[in-house]
Amino acid sequence: MNVFISHSWAYSGHYDRLAEWIFDEQWSVDGQPLQFFNTSVPRDDPIHFAPNDATLQAAIYERLIISHVVVIPTGMYASHSKWIKKEIAGATLLSRPIVAVDPWGQKRSSSVVVEAARESVGWKKESIINAVWRLGNESK
Repeated sequence: MNVFISHSWAYSGHYDRLAEWIFDEQWSVDGQPLQFFNTSVPRDDPIHFAPNDATLQAAIYERLIISHVVVIPTGMYASHSKWIKKEIAGATLLSRPIVAVDPWGQKRSSSVVVEAARESVGWKKESIINAVWRLGNESK
């Protein structure tokens, strides 16, 4: 299953932890291993230096097209990020379900993310994996 994790590199700790939980740990259902593949924009991919909005949007959509589910932390920075807003718009356009993840100890959540999400979960890896697996399978 292909999973796109939205992120702001200025707040990469949320992305790093989510990626570790989703892609580095071993998960299974009824003894069958689950395989998750990272379709997020990699740290070394310079699309955030796109020369214009159209190029940025096209680069994001290329990643979303091959994704089954989108995971977005609900930090307040998401409300002000042009990048994350494009990811939400692309996920909506492409009918990719969004899992909103409330980072541990977060006082406020981005309403932009919460309203776009099909499901919201707390900062607990089992809850995140269950939502990703369930929604990702619905979108296949």
